[in-house]
Amino acid sequence: MTEPTNADGDTRGPLGPAPAPAHRRAVAAVLGDLRAVDGALYAAVAATSTPTLDRALRRLSHAADHSKVSLGIAAALALGGARARRAALVGVGAVAVASASTNLLGKRLVHRARPDREAARVTVDRYVPMPRSASFPSGHTAAAVAFATAVGVVLPEAAVPLGALASAVGYSRVHTGVHYPGDVAAGAVLGIASAAAALAAAAPARVRQPNTFTAW
Repeated sequence: MTEPTNADGDTRGPLGPAPAPAHRRAVAAVLGDLRAVDGALYAAVAATSTPTLDRALRRLSHAADHSKVSLGIAAALALGGARARRAALVGVGAVAVASASTNLLGKRLVHRARPDREAARVTVDRYVPMPRSASFPSGHTAAAVAFATAVGVVLPEAAVPLGALASAVGYSRVHTGVHYPGDVAAGAVLGIASAAAALAAAAPARVRQPNTFTAW
């Protein structure tokens, strides 16, 4: 049995499917435009020849695997004074929150496919292994931004260099062709939220400590 049609030949009517609400159509249109911009930015990066940067960014992207760069910096900070050690501890906590949020929530909720860097003609000199996980959000970026933000709050003098490093890590993921810019932007937002959570969790311990000494 076929659906009843109107004079224009479509099936919308009393027995046909209801049209989507206007706000849903508007949201879908905006998301479509954002995906188009995201893809265009990715293609622009892929098409820009940067042979001098290719090797450095590829190495940085490799070094950021499993947050090796951030954990190495944390180890160096742990050798410093009390404030540096606290910064290292909060930074590692922020990385843990960011990694869990990215892999257990973000990538499972948004199943975005990885970019097709062969179709985009990303030069082979930029290649790092293509992860098998979902593309959204960027875990490398989330962890790097979380660490930089948390450490920067406790140790303000480290905020600028760590922020620049986190930005470079995020860009390296687009440059090497394994993430869209939108994945990196979402990872940065998640990283800031993770740092805020880690700092909030560390705050009660800092508040309780003077009371302990007072009791003595």
